[in-house]
Amino acid sequence: METKLAIFKGKEIRRTLYNDEWWFAIIDIVEVLTDSTDPRQYIKRMRQRDVELNSYWGTICTPLPLKAADGKKRKLNCANTEGLFRIIQSIPSPKAEPFKRWLAKVGYERVQEIEDPELATKRTKALYRAKGYSEAWIEKRMRGIAVRAELTDEWKNRGIKEQPEYAILTAEISKAAFGLTPSEYKDLKGLQRENLRDHMTDLELIFSMLGEAATTEIARKQDARDFPENKVAAHKGGKIAGDAREKLEIETETNVVNSENYLTEPEGRKRLIKNNGK
Repeated sequence: METKLAIFKGKEIRRTLYNDEWWFAIIDIVEVLTDSTDPRQYIKRMRQRDVELNSYWGTICTPLPLKAADGKKRKLNCANTEGLFRIIQSIPSPKAEPFKRWLAKVGYERVQEIEDPELATKRTKALYRAKGYSEAWIEKRMRGIAVRAELTDEWKNRGIKEQPEYAILTAEISKAAFGLTPSEYKDLKGLQRENLRDHMTDLELIFSMLGEAATTEIARKQDARDFPENKVAAHKGGKIAGDAREKLEIETETNVVNSENYLTEPEGRKRLIKNNGK
C-alpha cells in the first residue's frame, strides 16, 4: 500500500492506494472544505443531519493506515472518489465545486499513471522542482523511491502483509544505519507530518538507499520467509549502511546524521549557499 500527501490549495490531504485507486482521509477533506477547528465534531453533526449518509457510512468509509501528526501510522476513515462526492453533498461550502474538479483530476491522473507508470515519475519530479529541490537531489530521491518500492515488494512476496510490520522493519534498518528510528530522526529534524526523506541531505538519502538495497539483497540470498527472518535481514542490511556511514564520518570528521531540514529554506537554495561558501 502506497501512502502520500496530496495538496489542495496549499492544504495537505492524506491519501493511500487501496485496490489500485486513491482513498482520501475524510477528516482532511472536511477540514479543507469547512475550515472547521474540530473536523471530527463536524463529521459527527453532518452524519446526524444527513440520515441517508449516516446509513451508508459503513459502506462509504474504510479504515486505512495513514500517518498521524506524530509520525505514527493509525487507521483513519477513508473514502474513494465516489464516496467523497457523496460526502461533499452534505457539506454546504463554496469550496466544494473547485474541490470536485480537483478530485476528478486526481482520479483521472491515477488512471493515466496505471496505463503509463512513467507519468507518475514525471509528476513527482515536477512537484519536487516546484518545491525548490535541485536536480541532483531529485535524482537521488527518485532512485531512493525505486529502491524502497523494490524492498517493499520483496517483503510482500516474503509474507510481510501488515502495515505495522513494514514500519517495524523500516525502523530496524534506520536504527542500524543511522542510530535513530524514523520517529527519532523526525524529532531531530523538527518534523511533524512532513516526509522524513524529503528533508534528508544527499548523503542521508544515499545511506538510506544502501541500507534498503542491502536488506533486499540479503532477504533474497538468505531466502527470508517470515517476519523474524526478515527482521534479521533488515538489521544486517541497515548495519552495512551504518558501518559505511561511520567510516565516512571518521574520514571527513563530519556527521552524516544532522538536524538540517527544508521547512523554511528550499534544498536548492541551501545547496547554492553551501557551494558559494566553499
